[in-house]
Amino acid sequence: MELEIVPYDSGFKEYQTLYEEWFNYADADGDGRFTGTEAIKFFAMSNLSRQELKQVWAIADSKREGYLGFKEFVTAMKAISMAQCGYTISHDLLNSDAVRNIKPPTMEGLEAVLAKRRRKQKDKDLTVSPSQPSPASSWFSSKSTKKVPASSVTSIVDGLKRLYLQKLKPLEVAYRYNDFVSPLLSGPDERSIPGNTVAVQADMPFSGLTSFGTSFLSKFECSQMPHPLLDHITFVDSPGVLSGEKQRTHRQYDFTGVTAWFAAKCDLILLLFDPHKLDVSDEFKRVISSLRGHDDKIRVVLNKADQVDTQQLMRIYGALMWSLGKVLNVPEVMRVYIGSFNDNSMHSLSGPLGNELFEKEQDDLLSDLKDIPKKACDRRINEFVKRARDAVIHAYIISHLKKQMPTMIGKAKAQQKLIENLEDEFAKVQREFHLPAGDFPNVEQFKETLSGFNIDKFEKLDRRKIQTVEDMLAHDIPNLLKTFRNPYG
Repeated sequence: MELEIVPYDSGFKEYQTLYEEWFNYADADGDGRFTGTEAIKFFAMSNLSRQELKQVWAIADSKREGYLGFKEFVTAMKAISMAQCGYTISHDLLNSDAVRNIKPPTMEGLEAVLAKRRRKQKDKDLTVSPSQPSPASSWFSSKSTKKVPASSVTSIVDGLKRLYLQKLKPLEVAYRYNDFVSPLLSGPDERSIPGNTVAVQADMPFSGLTSFGTSFLSKFECSQMPHPLLDHITFVDSPGVLSGEKQRTHRQYDFTGVTAWFAAKCDLILLLFDPHKLDVSDEFKRVISSLRGHDDKIRVVLNKADQVDTQQLMRIYGALMWSLGKVLNVPEVMRVYIGSFNDNSMHSLSGPLGNELFEKEQDDLLSDLKDIPKKACDRRINEFVKRARDAVIHAYIISHLKKQMPTMIGKAKAQQKLIENLEDEFAKVQREFHLPAGDFPNVEQFKETLSGFNIDKFEKLDRRKIQTVEDMLAHDIPNLLKTFRNPYG
């Protein structure tokens, strides 16, 4: 099975120099980021309607970053050209054969402006040293060639990073959120990198995995290879879940803890089942339990379905849904993809379902995967908001437990009693601060972590830190989204 990737530069090289010149002109401040404000001025030269330009921006800024890099700028130019030719522009159109030979759009008045700039530049080049590479010359890179000041916010992701450092991180540090729930946030040749190396690389998002120790990192490996799809997606493949007699073999690291760490940071979770092995082992139950709170990301894949006939498949599907219902304990039915996701599959399913079912299911799954980059920004916002709310509840819990500790004697006994009655203490916090019961952490896991700390050493309730985070959720994030929305509404 392969994802069909339409080459980005199909029909591009012929006009590369022209598009570079256009981008360098349109990107007024030269930081390699073509913003909505700059777009309103530049796109007006196309003479398209506001509604058409709204669709152009939505397609080009598919990841909702609030700006266009050079690649996305070229996509916008192609979309404008298609619209000028009378097409109704869409994502599917830009992946069709129609776009392969499309010429650059007509931009009224642009050539006259550029001709004037060229004359000025020619005069300047007589006395100036050799020019530096333009931002567009590194169009294959997602980073700007000009360093953006740390204080500036030029995208939604930049804004979230700044809000985290200034407003959320102080609350997490004060109440040890990173020790209880999730590590603090941090910010292409073909090769394999050992886990211990990956975890300490500043340009890799895996530094939080160091908390799982050398036993895990020695088994963790990162493979890198040049492929257009991997510019936008990282695949994480977990080892097979143990079942039967194999469960007696204990792993040397916290397998479910690692799974939960990745679940909190990924966009999509695929649970793979074999029709001949539908039993949900104890380890698999623990893994699925660790995914709670991320139900919207989970998809189930029933693989190798071509190895059974239609009647067996119906029974297997029913048995799988029943087993998952017991483990997940949620009323909503989870999406299950049925098929044989293997290039060598014979698609031998007999009856009226046959190949048509497999093909439709495969198409649906691929659509889900292809949508990941488009929804990545939305998921980041969603995860950030969820993390902030969890951190606030965590702060309330920790400060409440601190408040229950005696001033002088009997601290050890008081701590033990608090841990034993932690569920009751959670209920007290919920009632006092009017918090949703479903947002509280798992009691047993919290007990286990809490037993390794001295409650008396925790921070008292700091309402200013909590209010800062609540103001961030109520005002800063909505304003950030408003700033980087589609410039055409």
